[in-house]
Amino acid sequence: MQGLMQDWPLLVSKIMEHCGRYYGDQQVVTRSIEGPMHRITYREVEFRAKRVAKALLAHGIKQGDRVGTLAWNTWRHLEAWYGIAGMGAVYHTINPRLFPSQIAYIANHAEDRILFTDLTFVPLLEKLAGELKTIERYVILTDAGHMPKTTLKGAIAYEDFIAAADADYVWPRLDENTACGLCYTSGTTGNPKGVLYSHRSNVLHALAVNAGDGLGLKNSDVILPIVPMFHANAWSIAFSALQVGASLVMPGMRLDGASVFELLETEKVTFSAAVPTVWLMLLQHLEQTGAKLSTLKRVAIGGSACPQAIIEKFERNYGVEVMHAWGMTELSPIGTLAMMKPEMAAWPYEELLKVKLKQGRPMFTVEMKITDDAGRELPRDGKAFGRLKVRGPAIASGYLKGEGGNVLDADGFFDTGDVATIDPDGFMQITDRAKDVIKSGGEWISSIEIENIAVGHPAVAEAAVIGVAHPKWDERPLLICVLKKGMAATREEILTYLDGKIAKWWMPDDVVFLDEIPHTATGKIQKMELREKFKSYRLPSAAA
Repeated sequence: MQGLMQDWPLLVSKIMEHCGRYYGDQQVVTRSIEGPMHRITYREVEFRAKRVAKALLAHGIKQGDRVGTLAWNTWRHLEAWYGIAGMGAVYHTINPRLFPSQIAYIANHAEDRILFTDLTFVPLLEKLAGELKTIERYVILTDAGHMPKTTLKGAIAYEDFIAAADADYVWPRLDENTACGLCYTSGTTGNPKGVLYSHRSNVLHALAVNAGDGLGLKNSDVILPIVPMFHANAWSIAFSALQVGASLVMPGMRLDGASVFELLETEKVTFSAAVPTVWLMLLQHLEQTGAKLSTLKRVAIGGSACPQAIIEKFERNYGVEVMHAWGMTELSPIGTLAMMKPEMAAWPYEELLKVKLKQGRPMFTVEMKITDDAGRELPRDGKAFGRLKVRGPAIASGYLKGEGGNVLDADGFFDTGDVATIDPDGFMQITDRAKDVIKSGGEWISSIEIENIAVGHPAVAEAAVIGVAHPKWDERPLLICVLKKGMAATREEILTYLDGKIAKWWMPDDVVFLDEIPHTATGKIQKMELREKFKSYRLPSAAA
């Protein structure tokens, strides 16, 4: 027997329509690329998104065509997203932090027909234009007054592009499984691979994110999504914020500590989301200036494991709750959040902190398990660690054009490439990427745990741990540190700080200092490059 419910497709245009109708007066505030602050209501955002859709149709864009965006978080980028997806095309977010050759590769692989881009990236695109084979026209996200002289094909100012279209448009009723968005992995090994979201997956994921034990957004929130829209849907905020009508503060291109603090305070932000490196810059600004946070209540931290020092400073010094999250492009992207269980409320803070450092429990719509290399499921005892695998309606079943082949196991689970533990309460903790785990004497050492403890040292700004060849133990950990500006520390001081905080046999065999640690386009430490740099490094313990 079938249920007697209406067939109401889950479409991102439904989010825009709902937000425009019931939260039309709520604002999107942007630090514009041109400079001034810009304010617009959701009612106006929907009006302009419909004009984007009609302008695309006038250009000959059809359902399923890919339309690229190379842009920061702004109101225009948001309008373009909803206009592209709403009319049935696919928004393809391009990460400007990729190497130019990778940008050309993914634009060609996606077969983008039109590219929306910010003023910042016009010089880059002019250099790449000859390699971008499928792009027919460039839309510069600005007005006629700021439109640069450019050699880009068919270049037009965004405001002129949409001015030619009216908003007399009804969002089409699409199949909810229609492709909606495209985001490529950061390509740490081989070429980036395309993750193709559907309308259904984006709507379901946003609903899960908005649950009480998710990000729990409300229309009373003022949200600053520092995480870029080109990082897997800005962690769903581009959809989940509009589902509940929360106001948005878009930071544009200025993400330094002082600029972030200014937006937090002037716009009375209550919730924000970013990777640890951004929060480190903010906290350093607060420490240097003695400033306080007056309205910020909660921050989501993900992208890489959150160091203990960041959690403690936010919560103890500034009264801001930290929500430690984990996910990846293939998960739309959030998979887990470290939300406490009711009985934990009475725990001492030091015990709570141990749980907060874990990546958390899966949201509804995410199934999770760990297995050994043979695919056998391992116990959820917080001790056994193995390959982390996930399954759900907003998790990739494959990559665009079949890249990477079959990515699911026999039970339909996706192997994340992470190594993790799951404890009896269901809290998952990443111990490493499978390719980064250090195998010493037949046992595994977690580079992430050592890194997170090392950055708690007062002089350490950033830390990375890699495995270096050892004649007896196969591999031993090498700790690489970047020191804070104007501060000093010795190898012995760092090792003394670690002593007692990790197992003796986990202790790094050496410490080296660099001016800078290389990062991927998504801000993660580029360990492949570090391993290449130190492939001939001889540890003191390896001496004959």
